[in-house]
Amino acid sequence: MPSERRLDPERKSRIVDATLEVIARDGVSGATHRRIAAVADVPLGSMTYHFDGIEHLLEEAFTRFALSISVKFDELLGAAKTPEQAQEAVADVICGDFWSKDNGRVLTLCYELYAYASRNPSMKSIMQDWMSRSQRALSQHFDTRTAIALDALIEGLTIHRSVEREPTTRAEVLRIIRLIVEG
Repeated sequence: MPSERRLDPERKSRIVDATLEVIARDGVSGATHRRIAAVADVPLGSMTYHFDGIEHLLEEAFTRFALSISVKFDELLGAAKTPEQAQEAVADVICGDFWSKDNGRVLTLCYELYAYASRNPSMKSIMQDWMSRSQRALSQHFDTRTAIALDALIEGLTIHRSVEREPTTRAEVLRIIRLIVEG
C-alpha cells in the first residue's frame, strides 16, 4: 500500500506556497530547493519532479502571489459604488492593512518581486501583468490616465509609508488622491 505522503495531490501547490514563505523569510537569494522542500515537508526530489528548476518555481510562486493580490484589490475596488467610495478604497489600500498583513509578509514579497524583476525578464512580465490588472481594477472608477497615476501612487506611497518615520496620514493620502482624480 503506498504511503500517504506518496499520494499527495496538493504537493505541487504546497511547494509553491512554501516558496513564498521562504522568500518572505530569507529573500529570493535564500530560496533554495532544500529550504523550500523542508518548509513544504516534501522530499527534495519533489522539487525537480514538479519544477524544471528554481527559476520555474520562482515564476510559479510570484505569479500566484501577484494573482492573489490582484483578486483582493479587484474585490476592494469592485465594492465601491460611487467615485468617493472608490477614492476611499484607494486610500484603504495605501493606509490600511492591505500590505502589512502577516507582519508585513505581503510587502516583503512585493519588495522581493520588484528587485528580482529588475534583473529577470520573465519576472518583469509577471510585474507587467500585475500592473495591468491593477490598472483595470482602477479603471472601473477612473479614466485610464488617472488609473495609471493612482496605481503608481499606491505603489510609491505604500513603499514610503513602510519606511517613513512619520507615515503620511490617511487624510493627506486622501487629499493627494483627490488632487490626482480632480486634475
